[in-house]
Amino acid sequence: MALTISDFDYELPAERIAQTPIAPRDAARLLVDRGDSIEHRRVRELAELLEPGDLLVVNDTRVIPARLRLQRDTGGAAEALLLEPRSDDRRRWEALVRPGGKLKVGESLMAPDTDLAIVRMGERTDAGDTFEIELLTDDDPMRLLEQYGAMPLPPYIGERLDDPDRYQTVYAAEPGSAAAPTAGLHFTDEVFASLAEKGIEVATVELVVGLDTFQPISTDDPLDHPMHTERYRVPTATWEACTATRAAGGRVVAVGTTAVRALESAAARSELTGRTNLFISRGFDWQVVDVLMTNFHLPKTTLLMMIDAFIGPRWRELYAAATDCDYRFLSFGDAMLLTRRDLS
Repeated sequence: MALTISDFDYELPAERIAQTPIAPRDAARLLVDRGDSIEHRRVRELAELLEPGDLLVVNDTRVIPARLRLQRDTGGAAEALLLEPRSDDRRRWEALVRPGGKLKVGESLMAPDTDLAIVRMGERTDAGDTFEIELLTDDDPMRLLEQYGAMPLPPYIGERLDDPDRYQTVYAAEPGSAAAPTAGLHFTDEVFASLAEKGIEVATVELVVGLDTFQPISTDDPLDHPMHTERYRVPTATWEACTATRAAGGRVVAVGTTAVRALESAAARSELTGRTNLFISRGFDWQVVDVLMTNFHLPKTTLLMMIDAFIGPRWRELYAAATDCDYRFLSFGDAMLLTRRDLS
């Protein structure tokens, strides 16, 4: 049976979209799918829900202050959202730019209320909806972003974020992402300590999160949705730990859909590092991930298609239960713990 966009649609009441992060982080609710029942827990109880010998895999990418509010020399407003570096020195970037159709190649854009040019426009990229831009600084470009950039919160979050670190995991390492791997926002040092005490090891991957990860599907047939590539890296030690864990009867527990994409891309491409446009949808041949901890996702997205591929149409029951029980949805919302189903 052919898929349609309506297969991945559901009603999301506006009041269910979390506008602020919960405190403390691990107080977030955790909906646990037991197959024929649902259990309501907290993230701080995660160690109780996993088994000794399981392996937890997190995406340790760090979000950068990638949103630059700018102005043209005419006084008009502009904005650039940096997506991925195009040079090793991080001076050239692929970016979403507004108003992209009006800006000229070579045009300089200034920091607001100054005459300091900090961005130069480049050509439109092959993706069609993004541009190459250059950061104008003799210093470390990341310092320029720290001075003038803002955290790239999703458009459905209207509240101001007073503490930018709350849109950052406690284990974030290499800067580069335009969005947070949001399932990881719930973790604390105390959660990791309880996992270690139970004999559950933790490993890392890196997937540089771009906006395409969260972009709604724009085609009637969801399989026609174009997937942009994202950079991923699975350390050899992590891959060996996954292999050893499964060989010993343990489970690989991925924290977030981005960790899933990194691990399953490495398996599908037989490469631990590279770029991936892996599209995980119904009928996907799972190779690595056994358990998934993930937030609740927007309707009509590839993220929801991944959940459908992982547990089948039961996701509708879980989302309905979460809505009825006042769970918080999306980036600052609560989470689910899902065990992969045999859908063959």
